[in-house]
Amino acid sequence: MDLAGLLAFNVLTGIATLVLITLGLGVIYGMMRIINLAHGEFMMLGAYTAVMASGAGVNIWIAMLVLPPLVVGVIGLVLERTVIRFLYGRMMDTMLATWGVSLGLIGLVTTLYGNVVRGVSTPVGSFDIGRYGASLYSLVIMATALGALAAMFGLLRFTKFGLILRATMQNPRMAAALGVQPNRIYMATFALGAALAGLAGGILAPISGVSPAMGAAYVARAFITVLGGGPAIITGTGLASGLFGTINELVSFKTTPVIGDVALLAAAILLIRLLPQGITGRYLRRSL
Repeated sequence: MDLAGLLAFNVLTGIATLVLITLGLGVIYGMMRIINLAHGEFMMLGAYTAVMASGAGVNIWIAMLVLPPLVVGVIGLVLERTVIRFLYGRMMDTMLATWGVSLGLIGLVTTLYGNVVRGVSTPVGSFDIGRYGASLYSLVIMATALGALAAMFGLLRFTKFGLILRATMQNPRMAAALGVQPNRIYMATFALGAALAGLAGGILAPISGVSPAMGAAYVARAFITVLGGGPAIITGTGLASGLFGTINELVSFKTTPVIGDVALLAAAILLIRLLPQGITGRYLRRSL
C-alpha cells in the first residue's frame, strides 16, 4: 500500500510537471498557430531568473513564482514586436525564426553565465509515505499547475480580455471590424505564453539542472502534449497531460526513465494516429 501511494504521488507530480511545461506552448502554438521552437529557451530564461534572483537575496518564492513570468513575459513581448509580428500566417517562417531565437538565447546565456549547471535549493523538506520518502516540493508543483490552469480558465472564460482574445484568434478581421486592434491582442497573447513558460522554468529550477541547453529536455514533450490535447487549450492540456504523464510515470516506475519517455512518445504517436486533431478535436469541442 505504501508503494502504491508513492506511485500515485509520482504520477500526480508527473502530470503537474507536464501541465506546467505545456501550458505556455498551448497558448502560443495552440491559439496563435506559431511553431515556437524557443519555448524551451523561455523556460530556461525563467529558470535562470530564479537562480540569479535567489542568489541576489530575493525571497525564494518571489524568485520562483513572481519574477520568472514577469521577466520572460517582457522578453516575449519584445520578441513579438521585433520578430514574430512580421511572420503571422507563415507557419514555416515562424518555426525558422523561433529556432534562430532559441539558438541566439542559448548563445547569449552561455556567454554571460558559462556552460555550467546551476541550481536552486528546494525551499521545503520531505515527508513519508509509509516506508518511503517524498518531497513536499512536489505538492508545490501540483498546486502551481492547478493554479495556472484555473487562472487561464478564469481569464479565458470570465474576463473581457479572454473573450476578445478568443474572438481575435478565431476571426481577426471580424474582431478588427468591431474595433479590436488584433496586433495588440497578438502581442499580449504571445507575452502571456512566454510568461507561462517562464513560470514553468522558475518552478522547475529546484528539481532540474539549470543550464543554457536545459530547454531541449522539455520542448519535445510540450509539443507532443499540445498536439495530443487538440484545439481546446485548457481541457486539452489537462487531458493530454493526464494521459501522457500517467503513462510516462508508470512505465518509468517499472523500468527506467528512458523507457518511460519512449512509452510517452509511442502513446502520442498512437493517439495522433487515431485522433489527428487531438482529444478535444474529436471530443469536447465546445470546451476551452
